Amino acid sequence: MNQELFSEISAELDRAESARTGGNEGLARVCARRAAGLAAREYLCRHTAKYSKQSRDDSESKSAYEILKTLTAFPGLAPHLKLAAVHLTLRINEEFQLPPGIDLIADARKLIGGLK
Repeated sequence: MNQELFSEISAELDRAESARTGGNEGLARVCARRAAGLAAREYLCRHTAKYSKQSRDDSESKSAYEILKTLTAFPGLAPHLKLAAVHLTLRINEEFQLPPGIDLIADARKLIGGLK
């Protein structure tokens, strides 16, 4: 992972933590997903022919959610990383909440660390 990407991911995680501290859990979720999506895109580009240079350019237009959904089906991904990716693609319920015990910032950090 290059320094520019690392800085971008770190900034998103910082925004996620700040949003949570400020009581904006919705923004915290968005930032956590964006951070994880950046790492997932880079991982897929490094590990699959499907995400070669040409596909990398095409994937730039895909959302973090779409990239994370692709990652959940990636063969050989460690189960704990796959679970983190699944959590990051969960939809909130009618009360704007995720199932109890799911922390998307923690899952993003786990996934990012595991994809390096």
